[in-house]
Amino acid sequence: MPVNRWSDDIAIVEFGDEPQFSEDIAAFSRLLEDERGLEPSAVFDMGEVTYLNSSNIAQLLKARKQLQTAGRQLRIAGVSDSVWGLLMTAGLDKVFSFTPDTATALASLQLQR
Repeated sequence: MPVNRWSDDIAIVEFGDEPQFSEDIAAFSRLLEDERGLEPSAVFDMGEVTYLNSSNIAQLLKARKQLQTAGRQLRIAGVSDSVWGLLMTAGLDKVFSFTPDTATALASLQLQR
């Protein structure tokens, strides 16, 4: 899981497609648990992800909750059309904050400080 600490307050996580996605999001969740109190806000770059299953969605929701509990933000960037359709069908377009790309996500996080 490529995690890039863009700043002290923001991490960029680049996800690959399945099966790597499941491993990467679980590793990120463990990272948040291990660094309790040091959680950065996060940008999930999902440009390489072409499919999500119910387990993946549960993992995304868990990461969102972990970040919110720590008072941090999450942006999901670069979602493909197929993943976007699935997220909309599940009603998650209203739960997560989406941006078209990583640069826009970083700008939105910086503006909310």
